[in-house]
Amino acid sequence: MCFSFSSCSRRLQDENGIFRGHPEPRQRASCRVPQTLCPLHSQSCQGRGLRLLHPDKKNMTLITSPANPRISKLRDLHTTRGRKKSGLFLMEGPHLLEALLDAQIVPQEVYYQPELLQRTANGRSLLKHLLHTSSLAPEQLIEVSERVIESLGETQTSQGIVGVLSLDAFQPEHVRARRLKAARAALLILDDLADPGNMGTILRTALAADVDEVLLTPGCVDCYSPKVVRAASGAHIALPLALNLSWDAIAERITLHCKGERRVFLAEAGSPHLYFEQDLKRPFALIIGNEAHGPSRGARSLATLPIAIPLANGVESLNAAMATGIVLFEAIRQARQS
Repeated sequence: MCFSFSSCSRRLQDENGIFRGHPEPRQRASCRVPQTLCPLHSQSCQGRGLRLLHPDKKNMTLITSPANPRISKLRDLHTTRGRKKSGLFLMEGPHLLEALLDAQIVPQEVYYQPELLQRTANGRSLLKHLLHTSSLAPEQLIEVSERVIESLGETQTSQGIVGVLSLDAFQPEHVRARRLKAARAALLILDDLADPGNMGTILRTALAADVDEVLLTPGCVDCYSPKVVRAASGAHIALPLALNLSWDAIAERITLHCKGERRVFLAEAGSPHLYFEQDLKRPFALIIGNEAHGPSRGARSLATLPIAIPLANGVESLNAAMATGIVLFEAIRQARQS
């Protein structure tokens, strides 16, 4: 049970950095965030006082200490284990939060620092949106100090806002339902991709190239890690991602995508078959292998043709994200010229 207090009562700050009103509560109100939906909220909110922060959003909380148990649980979402255990992940920054709201995806909770948001036009616009939207209950909006917001983010300079989101909302079937229906030629397969920056850049590139879906093998870096989410710059919202797939499951997806004609290109430096010589107008799958070790045995067994990008001046290979973009946008070029 969360207590709300009269806005004119004397404010006391507890050891967890939450501002409390007078010890005698004027009224009690149940927290409107269901505990089954937000496990981060269920324990740390018990018995905490709420301070009136804005006339449009009553009973909003202010947290000032990074040691607050609620904040400690949020920092667990920086780890793969924490995300799997809770079924939640973080999105940071005004751009991503605005994109979520535009897509009608409501975060479980939003932690924000108003002074930081007010430094930019985008931040001010988002803050106004948050304080006046009916999509978020007051208990889902938590104002925090600069120290707290900095502890929640992984960037050197905090962007002033972090959203807590359910992984379930980003299942491929849900993302596909939000997407415009269209025939898309490319299916992208990432084979044990290890670098978060590469992963995020590839996801952003795949969305820009209108890839049908991205399939990830179990050895890939967690695509919901903060570094990947930041580099992807909103791609998670509109690009279907299927995770931890076996090669048998991938083979089934390829057959379905290619309508029975299996065309699987494997990006591999040194192949005599060049990427721009291939027909990329018809449905195809593209496999991008691990940055250090190259394609796995499973990838090689599934591929129908290795393809290469011609390189000059003794350069042996390109960054995985760069190579992915070159091949995918060749497909776009061919489609536009047909």
